[in-house]
Amino acid sequence: MNHKIKRAAVLGSGVMGAGIAAHLANVGIPTLMLDIVPRELTDAEMKKGLTLEEPAVRNRIAAENKKALLKQKPSPLTSKQNIELIEVGNFTDDMERLSEVDWVIEVVVENLDIKKKVLANVDRHRKEGSFVSSNTSGISIEAMAEECSDDFKKHFLGTHFFNPPRYLKLLEVIPTKHTSQEVLSFMKEFGENILGKGVVEAKDTPNFIANRIGTYGLLITVQQMLEKGYSVGEVDSVTGPMIGRPKSATFRTLDVVGLDTFIHVANNVYDQVKGEEKRAFEVPDFMKKMLEKGWLGSKSGQGFFLKKKGEKGSEILQLNPETLEYEKRGKLKTKATELAKQEKGTQRKLKALVHAEGDRAGDLVWSVIKPVLLYSAELYGEIADDVPSIDEAMRWGFGWELGPFEIWDSIGVQSSIERMKKEGETIPAWVEDMLEKGNSSFYKKGNGNVYFYHDGDYKQQQFNEKVIHLNRLKEEREVIKKNAGASLIDLGDGVAGLEFHSRSNAIGLDIIQMINYAVDHVDKNFEGLVIGNQAKNFCVGANLGMILMEAQDFNFFEIEMVVKGFQDSMMKLKYSDKPVVAAPFGMTLGGGAEVCLPADAIQASQETYMGLVETGVGLIPGGGGNKELYIKQIRNMPKDVEIDLQKVANSVFEKIAMAKVSTSGEEAKDNGFLDEKDAISVNGDHLLYDAKQKVLGLAGAGYQAPKRTKIPVVGEQGYATMVLGAKSLALSGYASEHDLKIAEKLAYVLAGGRLKQGTLVDEQYLLDLEREAFLSLVGEPKSQARMQHMLMKGKPLRN
Repeated sequence: MNHKIKRAAVLGSGVMGAGIAAHLANVGIPTLMLDIVPRELTDAEMKKGLTLEEPAVRNRIAAENKKALLKQKPSPLTSKQNIELIEVGNFTDDMERLSEVDWVIEVVVENLDIKKKVLANVDRHRKEGSFVSSNTSGISIEAMAEECSDDFKKHFLGTHFFNPPRYLKLLEVIPTKHTSQEVLSFMKEFGENILGKGVVEAKDTPNFIANRIGTYGLLITVQQMLEKGYSVGEVDSVTGPMIGRPKSATFRTLDVVGLDTFIHVANNVYDQVKGEEKRAFEVPDFMKKMLEKGWLGSKSGQGFFLKKKGEKGSEILQLNPETLEYEKRGKLKTKATELAKQEKGTQRKLKALVHAEGDRAGDLVWSVIKPVLLYSAELYGEIADDVPSIDEAMRWGFGWELGPFEIWDSIGVQSSIERMKKEGETIPAWVEDMLEKGNSSFYKKGNGNVYFYHDGDYKQQQFNEKVIHLNRLKEEREVIKKNAGASLIDLGDGVAGLEFHSRSNAIGLDIIQMINYAVDHVDKNFEGLVIGNQAKNFCVGANLGMILMEAQDFNFFEIEMVVKGFQDSMMKLKYSDKPVVAAPFGMTLGGGAEVCLPADAIQASQETYMGLVETGVGLIPGGGGNKELYIKQIRNMPKDVEIDLQKVANSVFEKIAMAKVSTSGEEAKDNGFLDEKDAISVNGDHLLYDAKQKVLGLAGAGYQAPKRTKIPVVGEQGYATMVLGAKSLALSGYASEHDLKIAEKLAYVLAGGRLKQGTLVDEQYLLDLEREAFLSLVGEPKSQARMQHMLMKGKPLRN
């Protein structure tokens, strides 16, 4: 049977319900969002003379929560236009409309009796064969549907999204004993391919996988802090990126999640387990007092941290759990933390900290890591059927860089277990069995495959064919060519991949050299080229530190050579004899965007934040970005109307001068960085595969390199128009004198200089103007101050 989900309904419009509806709208699924009918009129409704019978009143709760989506930051919507796909209603008047949808998602209050009543009502109105799921964070899926029809039970399962649904990758899918295998398989595939999620099959146990282990780990950390006298700030200083966890570490994470939410999740396990595990999930008294005081974290303005304004500006204070007073934030700095900072990669940092016995930071890390490893091993088989499911749930749901078993492998299973035994710990029997069989790790690699320990042997881990792992490819095949900044890799099927791996993937001479080599090599030996990588961000721009250093040494000739080299490599890429597809994701800024714009096509991620941001560091784009964005927007104009060149120039000028960055792939399209030949991958793990397929499609269609054509410019008249707009901003106080100088340079480049409007110029002419303007700004002291500030502070300077 071919299942399809063309329409959906979300029951409940709170934070999670509205977030799920937004995510469905982001992938193009029209969604009906329902909530309860209000019992009372608001003052505004009474003033309008409305009654409780008016549709506007009866749908008010869902309507207000829909409207709130437009104000939330970060935005749940990839484009504000997507909100039009969400229709609102209420549980009393609109339940019969569930017969119109293919999937009903229940997201009401976490109460079993209420959920059972809602689902019984769904059963009466749904169409046969439609899917129904619950987004519960821990209530038994089996118990919810025990009184429903057989067809309902067959199509019912848990689909636990993590908040916020757009940004957190994990989707836990929880079948019951009645769920059809066909339904389960479809939902897992749909979750990955259409919703873009990392899907993990979990068992119907309290809090499923990620919340069970994550909540345990957070409580263990709190307990260790109390027992061993660490401060809130000290704990957060070593339980964040240093050990492969998010920047929010422990207590900042709790502030973001909300103490009320966290305690509810913890209590859910506490109420359903026994013995030592029950004691581990008991919330400390000081946290209960915080809850009573309403100190919930970010949403209440204070929690474990409090931002307070002082004479020297704002400072962040930490809570003292003993006194419940706020004090200066502490930080743990020891010999072990300094050694860990010098190590490359999370695995090496973790190992340095864990093995630093007797060190205050090392002992803290070991005391919070050890229980989580043991607990995860104890739950193996109970909450999930295999090791990868547990690791993936923690990486995708809690933002850990390494899951529990991956951590165990990185610090050494044998040595860590010996230490655990010395400290009186009991090791789960299956782990002991693994070691007795002569196996020393949970994972093994070989022949480009990954194997995990399972039932006394190693089993090959299966991946979706759409997931390309560059590191595994490099282990399996010899890298074609490599330097410090980039590698050329064989992606298979006649497609090569150009991977950036410099620091922050910043573009320098090494990457420029590799781009030139890649184009030549691909023209002779491959069907086409994908430019992509799997770092934190695609590319944050050019090597700003190198440019500043050369400018301060007055090596402008060297800078010009680098800029000219970058421009030439982009032209070479643009006019390659074989198709080139760029696969940007995350931060794609400045030079990163300039690499994408001349490509034959862009396959962007849903989470692509693209922009030409050079004005923020006192410059303008120097690698052809001004020209390419201008050309792309001309190409995007409707073919049946006369092109308004001034309108195009003004639009490009505004985007570059204001350093506008898209907040999604869809917004990059709205901003003109993507056009009709470009596409967006909802699942970032499929990005390289999708880009590769686009290359093969272009090659298979008889690709021919684009013809060089001349470009119409707005000339002197258009230049004056753009500068007038910039001066208006300056007069209004929105732009500084130096902002105006940068804007004038940018306007001159986009206008094509002092020519007549409509004059046709070649690309090299515009590149020469761009390079000249770039070099003149590099020499400006205020531009150098902006560059320095960005390198030191990580944010732009207004001067």
